[in-house]
Amino acid sequence: MMSEFSLQLSLKPNPNSIEYTSPVFLIGSCFTEHICERLQQHKFQVCSNPHGILFNPLSVAECLERYISGAPYVKEDLFYLNELWNSWSHHTRFSHVDASSALSNMNQALEVAYRSIRKANFLIITLGSSFQYYLKESQTPVANNHRAPSQWFEKKLLDIDTIVNRLQLSLENIRRVNPEVQFIFTISPVRHIRDGVVANNRSKARLLEAVHQLCESNKDILYFPAYELVIDILRDYRFYDIDFVHPNYMATQYVWEQFVHVYMTDKTQGIMEQVKEIQTAKNHRTRFPNTQAHQDFLKTYTLKVQKLKEAYPFLDLQEEYNYFSTELQ
Repeated sequence: MMSEFSLQLSLKPNPNSIEYTSPVFLIGSCFTEHICERLQQHKFQVCSNPHGILFNPLSVAECLERYISGAPYVKEDLFYLNELWNSWSHHTRFSHVDASSALSNMNQALEVAYRSIRKANFLIITLGSSFQYYLKESQTPVANNHRAPSQWFEKKLLDIDTIVNRLQLSLENIRRVNPEVQFIFTISPVRHIRDGVVANNRSKARLLEAVHQLCESNKDILYFPAYELVIDILRDYRFYDIDFVHPNYMATQYVWEQFVHVYMTDKTQGIMEQVKEIQTAKNHRTRFPNTQAHQDFLKTYTLKVQKLKEAYPFLDLQEEYNYFSTELQ
């Protein structure tokens, strides 16, 4: 009998599986981006972080409310700093030297989110930190500091009741526009080390307790243990980048594999493997494009994409088809 050298976490497949015909909406911390990227690579229907990366529960709740109302942003919602127009509700990727361009990008993303939140079968929320920053002058909570002077802000550690009540209200409002949505909460394993090790653990502990209270009081909320998979099962710095803060490729790939095991059926996983093969072939770069071998390669994958599109019309493989077919001589 072999000895066990690590803890085990037995995850069972969930009866509410994510299908290719199940639109998925993701919001939250940078760990959300890892899951989203893999879903997109496998051609799932995804809408992710329309406000950019969000770390704290109040910012997530505020953005969810905005997706429900669809109220557009106006110039009064922006502020000018470091030669850029910014929004306290948005990530810096929406900042722009031109105010109208910044607003256009924000409102385009908002329009997509407004439609997507109403048809999503799954809403995945990843929380990163219980720390909330407020503007001292107005006590307005902010999602991103945009490198503004630290004296502009007051930093508070949210209590569990505040997190639970604020998110509960947002979820109830989402149910009004999308009664069939299934909520999945995760806690990001990314360490917010700027807060210090002890403060980071206090922050994560409050998120964990808040999310589990929500799960216990709402039958349509599930918990996926991304945090525990990295912190307790992998629990080694070789699974982190050189900053010892962000999980590396091996760690995020492991979490993704567990996510697939829980939420994807065998049939869906079979389609995913075929899509992955096509994506790998598309990323292949040959030194000799004019050889017969490369032309045969292109012809083979043009036919594979064609057959996969015919078998599963819901897959958007037009880009891949164009890539292989247009290079054929």
